[in-house]
Amino acid sequence: MVAVTQQSDVRRDPRRWWALGALVASLLVLGFDLTILNVALPTMAAQLGASTGEQQWMADAYVIVFAALMLPAGLLGDRFGRRRVLLVGLGVFLLGSVFGALADDVALVVAARAVMGVGGALVMPLALAVLPSLFAPDERTKAVGALSAASALGLPLGPIVGGWLLDHFWWGSVFVVNIPMVAIGVAACVFLLPETRDPSAPRVDVVSTALTAAGLGSLIYAVIEAPHRGWGDPLILGLFAGAVVLMAGLVLRERRSERPMLDLSLLGRRGFLLNTLTATLVMFVLSGLMFVLPQYLQAVLGNDAFGTGVRMLPMMGGLLVSARGAAVLVPRFGARAVISAGLVVIAFAALLGSRTEVGSGYGFTALWLALAGLGFGLSVVPAMDSALGHLPAERAGSGSGLLMTVRQVGTALGIALLGSLLASAYAGRVDTGGLPAGAADTARDSVVAAHLVAERIGDASLTASADAAYVHGMGLVLVVSGIAALVTALLAAALLPSAEPEADADAGSDTESDTGRDLAAPPSDVRQ
Repeated sequence: MVAVTQQSDVRRDPRRWWALGALVASLLVLGFDLTILNVALPTMAAQLGASTGEQQWMADAYVIVFAALMLPAGLLGDRFGRRRVLLVGLGVFLLGSVFGALADDVALVVAARAVMGVGGALVMPLALAVLPSLFAPDERTKAVGALSAASALGLPLGPIVGGWLLDHFWWGSVFVVNIPMVAIGVAACVFLLPETRDPSAPRVDVVSTALTAAGLGSLIYAVIEAPHRGWGDPLILGLFAGAVVLMAGLVLRERRSERPMLDLSLLGRRGFLLNTLTATLVMFVLSGLMFVLPQYLQAVLGNDAFGTGVRMLPMMGGLLVSARGAAVLVPRFGARAVISAGLVVIAFAALLGSRTEVGSGYGFTALWLALAGLGFGLSVVPAMDSALGHLPAERAGSGSGLLMTVRQVGTALGIALLGSLLASAYAGRVDTGGLPAGAADTARDSVVAAHLVAERIGDASLTASADAAYVHGMGLVLVVSGIAALVTALLAAALLPSAEPEADADAGSDTESDTGRDLAAPPSDVRQ
């Protein structure tokens, strides 16, 4: 009973909101680093002499490492202390940013991005894992909403920040911008975050860690490269086969282990499994929207990189509103009803967006973008909160790592599958008749390439055909996204648990008692 009382006092400590602010700043940086490099790639390619494949590696090294290491990172936090590992992750991310700013070679930039991916993998799951030790269930939805909003808001901020920096400084400034923000996050975490851990967590299994990283890395790399190389390419098929073998080996090893690193029993918790899958399907749909929009806004509507980022803000505005509203609606109507309603809103927004035409203009786009943001906040925030709520507190790190890893895989699959659909629809629709073979192939690669070809040869009809073909392909992607969201809404309404778990406090009493001692101690003790 004493432990429960301490837990309540800890969760009401006023410093918890300052701690949340530090976590928000950290996730904001991780979010815009997923997209900030995209606007710098043309400049970097010119100055570093990077080929198209090398540019792809500069962009993807961060994403691949980020996704592959999140599961082991969650376990490290459980065993060695979530605040400690979170600080290590921020430090590694800071080191990679400094390294990237000083790099003068393509290989060094790729290495810097990979180092940043390691840091991001350590930060992302543990930022979520510390929330149960800071906030009671009645406040946790608001906290999860803030972190989700920060992570999502970073995506459109990447082109905005990157575009502004490239207008005023050299390309390395897209790395330098991370340094002050991460430094602030480190200082805030040292003084404000309590330390929590599970001393009984299993030891880190090097073989299982390697199998996890290699398996997920192969899968993520395959789904990213498949739209460019083709799904039947021998390398892609080999990567998929390798991913299946590696992940099967991981499952067999963990099932035979007395103290497994990957607690597969977490997937036996119906509430955790179903809410995790729901959040992943939402990310699949949203990744499709985020993928098709920049090229539409930049190539078809004629905005620059900075203007493109600004015009994606209505989605973030809707997300911020609904993330706050979810904290009010969930206690009244239940998470299942709110999640299902949010998915229906996403479906409506996507199907509305599929009606976009070349001459529709930005106003129509802003409308369905705002609706998509509303649906996103109403669905993914309660789903993630409910998933965390079904975890025992002592396994929060590994459970959050599993949640974020599955979400990241869903994002990569959304980009790969929906991107492949877009590319096929565009290539089959654009009119390249009368063009030389080389120019025709280039024009079919992308709408941006078609515009460059049309400008070079002075063919306005090619520009019009490319714009129409791209809008057609975008419409197909949005229809598929809308149907996927609607199906997910029906499954969520039918399958998600109708009630939250009642024994969270008891499950985490030991861990929370340690947290209480940390927060009650002076700052010098908190840093130990």
